[in-house]
Amino acid sequence: MQASRGLLEPLGRTRVMGVVNVTPDSFSDGGAYPTAVDAVRAGLAMAAEGADIVDVGGESTRPGAGRVDPAEELRRVLPVVTELAAAGVAVSVDTTRPAVAEAALAAGAAVINDVSGAADRDLLAVAAERAVPYVLMHTRGVSADMASRAVYGDVVSEVVAELRERLDVVFAAGIAPERVIVDPGIGFAKESGHTWALLARLDAVAALGHPLLVGTSRKSFLGSLLADADGRPRPAGERDGATQATTALLAADGVWAVRVHAVRAAADAVRVVQAWRQARERQARPADGGPAPAEQTPARPDSAAPDPGTPDPGAPDSGALDPGVTDPGAPARGAFRLPPTGAV
Repeated sequence: MQASRGLLEPLGRTRVMGVVNVTPDSFSDGGAYPTAVDAVRAGLAMAAEGADIVDVGGESTRPGAGRVDPAEELRRVLPVVTELAAAGVAVSVDTTRPAVAEAALAAGAAVINDVSGAADRDLLAVAAERAVPYVLMHTRGVSADMASRAVYGDVVSEVVAELRERLDVVFAAGIAPERVIVDPGIGFAKESGHTWALLARLDAVAALGHPLLVGTSRKSFLGSLLADADGRPRPAGERDGATQATTALLAADGVWAVRVHAVRAAADAVRVVQAWRQARERQARPADGGPAPAEQTPARPDSAAPDPGTPDPGAPDSGALDPGVTDPGAPARGAFRLPPTGAV
């Protein structure tokens, strides 16, 4: 699939994945698209606003949600995937079921977004056979009981270790390593403190060596952060401003994609980060056109030398993102770093 291969090629910025949940009970947009026509219209609007991928799901994965009958999940997603793919939109199917994934891929989907943590070997077999990008997300248990499993000693090391174990399962199923994207599973079997710790140490997840997909959009850790004076969390629909703050930080840190509900604002945030990075690189380049001075910030342990095949060394580096969290093959550089606390 050409579209699938293109999604993992260097782009020079973080991709934006728009969310279309064709469900009545998702935590944020449940019931927002009651018909396939509504969902298709929403997906097309997201693509027009700057979404590189539209993620279509037919089963809620909010904490405590029950399972949907496979036939019902398929009924919800298939017409939406079919129409969006026919319109040229790159579609990801958010499912844990092999039959749904197979039908969605046949209808034109380009990515399998598996939020089960590689629990179903038949689903892995579909991804291997179809040779499409596969998203491995960290989670524990199913939606109905994941909250009770959010118990960690050291959340960063445990999540990384569990992802590494699941990666072994994914590779054993025949999925090529270069097609695997890793998602730390923000909000899945994680409390707010766990989420902040993971976001602060995404470099540890990136060290697994795969592009990162991160979904912070409207999630409960932001609602808790923005709670009112009485301790009531801010409603999901009023968390977009905070979501875009995380989007900018994630883009600056070089993740492969962010998964968001409000696409236009996220796409704007990504463009701002890209322009800022390029301006910084132009300023660092000597006036005589010679090579830029060596970076003064220490490189991450997994940093690699820039790709000698980059066609124009004088142009802004289209792959100036961190290894492991970027598109495979992008030239590796140190991460964008925020000013120190108290700096202007």
